[in-house]
Amino acid sequence: MAAILLDVDGVLHVSGQPLPGAADAVKRLRRAGHRLRFVTNATTRSKADLAAGLQSTGIELDVAEVQTTADAAVEALKGRRVLALVMHALVGDLEGLELVGDNVDAVLIGGADDSPETNLVFSYMNLARAFAELELGADLYCLHRNRWWQTQRGPLLDSGCYVAGLEYAAQTAATVLGKPSPAYFDAACRALDAEPSMTWMVGDDLETDVAGARGVGMRAVLVRTGKFRPDAVETSRIKPDGIVSSIAHLPEWLEEHIA
Repeated sequence: MAAILLDVDGVLHVSGQPLPGAADAVKRLRRAGHRLRFVTNATTRSKADLAAGLQSTGIELDVAEVQTTADAAVEALKGRRVLALVMHALVGDLEGLELVGDNVDAVLIGGADDSPETNLVFSYMNLARAFAELELGADLYCLHRNRWWQTQRGPLLDSGCYVAGLEYAAQTAATVLGKPSPAYFDAACRALDAEPSMTWMVGDDLETDVAGARGVGMRAVLVRTGKFRPDAVETSRIKPDGIVSSIAHLPEWLEEHIA
């Protein structure tokens, strides 16, 4: 038996479309006695909506088993005045933070997609306001700094470019709250009462999933779905402990390699 962290986008679904065998694989992992936690950098839907979407595809889980970047933000920024440039759907998950428009202690950058809301969140006015607060001494945080994310239509630009732009303009460095932050993986281990060395991360991204997990002493399995690119695996110094065609093949792979 092991503690297993499952990425969501690219592992269980792509653009909301379930990947074949995902629901059955989760059932089999549970039957084998593994402890599961669903860890995601997704920032366009609330935690409740994310959980409901997975449940609608037949995946058995409780909302408390889902860990998001908003959880990390609340933990890290509680008690501080925060300017949050995030999607509207995420605001409810930031309950407990003091969200304000000026005179802030921290600027928080969320995720992006191709919806009209993104154009409003990352308008010139909002980015200029964030820059002004950083110039006055606010700290820069981001839910993640992913360069792109995988959809059924292909790769789409993510919010990492906005983070990099503010870092360049304000000559500062952002603190990443989601994957591959060590604090994010540590929080997942605490939730499962598991040691990192006995925990497996299953994801589709070499940088955020595999490198992040290996950095805290976990083992990692890469799936050939979502953001997986064969050429990236061949040229990268980051090497997973294993590669499987999809999560549908994960239960058998773990049965062989955990033993």
